[in-house]
Amino acid sequence: MLFACAATDDFFRSRIDHMIDLRHPLAVLASRMPWQEIEARVAQVFSRRGRAGVAMPDLDLFGEQVQRAAVPSNAGRPRVPLRIMIALLYLKHAFNESDEGVVERWGETPTWQFFSGQAYFEHRRPCDATTLIKFRQLLGEEGVEELLAQTINVAVALKLIKPQEFARVIVDSTVQHKAIAHPTDSRLLETARAKLVEAAKDAGVDLKQTFAKEGKELGRKAGRYAHARQFTRMRRAIKRQRTIVGRLQREIDRKASAIGQAVREALAETLNKARRIVFQSGQRKAADGQPKLYAWHAP
Repeated sequence: MLFACAATDDFFRSRIDHMIDLRHPLAVLASRMPWQEIEARVAQVFSRRGRAGVAMPDLDLFGEQVQRAAVPSNAGRPRVPLRIMIALLYLKHAFNESDEGVVERWGETPTWQFFSGQAYFEHRRPCDATTLIKFRQLLGEEGVEELLAQTINVAVALKLIKPQEFARVIVDSTVQHKAIAHPTDSRLLETARAKLVEAAKDAGVDLKQTFAKEGKELGRKAGRYAHARQFTRMRRAIKRQRTIVGRLQREIDRKASAIGQAVREALAETLNKARRIVFQSGQRKAADGQPKLYAWHAP
């Protein structure tokens, strides 16, 4: 009696390509990757070095069988196929997995095993996590870059990425907290006044008036007027602050030029920031080609 069976080499197991959707991105990538070329380049790094064996006679002088001593085998532990190790390294970076995580997940995901070149599903780990670590260390940065380049070439060939997209690189930097208060014209002008007075004192420039008391009082008034939505009074206070900062900036610039070029160069950055804050507080937009200053100590 004849029985119909599935087209498989193993009667008791089904092939992975019968279990998964071959339109899956990993399945498509597995069929387009130049695995033979990659393995040929990587195999040079992992060429096995043979060890010299120890010759032992079969019989001793009395014709008795010699008890052979235990010696290390030249073959060593069977090596994990390069295709699997390369696939594990790619899957680790593609899915942001740890070394332990990618090894455990590999034994539970048929698509990953198909990408690694497996014909049948095996519910086991392909290797230890330490083996993957050693593989990555031996491969080095150049080997990892080669794998990435091959992946990008395949993506371009499949028209998933346009060549024009490589003309510009966008880097997403880590967000860091900064001590920057909410930027208001009143607070920036008061900070500019205080910094001008401090810089003039350090440079040995004597000022007629520092406007310390009036500047602090104007800052408090502008905040109260803004909270009470009395914008006319608020703009009047900010205009007075702008006048004070502009007067201090011009006085310091004039006296620093009279003292010497070195003093003026030392105060150039402070005077430039104060000039920018005075200009932008009176305009809705910043100067052409120059961004606004939202904090004195940070760009």
